[in-house]
Amino acid sequence: MSEKTVAVVGVGPGNGAAFARRFAEAGHPIALCSRSTDFGDELAATLAPPAKAYACDVTDDAAIRATFAAIPGDLGEVGTLLYNAGSGSFTDPDETTPEQLEQAWRINVRGLFVATQAVLPAMRAAGGGSIVVTGATASLRGGVKTTAFAQAKAAQRSLAQSLAKHLGPEKIHVSLLIVDGMVDLPRTRAAMPKAPDDFFLNPADVATTAYALATQPTSAWTFEAVVRPFGERW
Repeated sequence: MSEKTVAVVGVGPGNGAAFARRFAEAGHPIALCSRSTDFGDELAATLAPPAKAYACDVTDDAAIRATFAAIPGDLGEVGTLLYNAGSGSFTDPDETTPEQLEQAWRINVRGLFVATQAVLPAMRAAGGGSIVVTGATASLRGGVKTTAFAQAKAAQRSLAQSLAKHLGPEKIHVSLLIVDGMVDLPRTRAAMPKAPDDFFLNPADVATTAYALATQPTSAWTFEAVVRPFGERW
């Protein structure tokens, strides 16, 4: 993979920031995309080579297109897209509203679709690229409290499969990184103060797998990889 720009969509203090750091270490300019630039600006200042934060609401098609139209002039053409946006409500079917159901789908599915369309022209012109989607175990099974989230993640997984099959012949590798476990963050530590260290997923380790997916040789591509601590039930 050449030192083309890497766009991280959904940048927070966990996996998003770790993805940015890992690819910056490999020499890539980094576009940090999130609803607000507050955290992204702070993170960008710590990265080398160049990095820039962009305010990008993934539920707004026009905002996604505007962001990806601006990135090439600032940092260069996007060669890797890391789609890490994936929030949703965690309520049961009685509590979940149709609006929550749709919002989860817009963040996880429609946003991925629009962002992918935005980066395809440059990837095709370059003769290849990589799109890594952060998935979740909820894509494989619905739970009582994942009414909105699970349906969106399942649809995201199916969309990623369709993209992978369609874009593979053009040497654009689409992969799904399923995160199964509790990500190690101050708020998750505070919520589970008695949990041992090996209960948590280290974001830097998740980023190592994301980087491996993005740099795989074409003869041995992975579509779906699952990362979890050894103690996680599955």
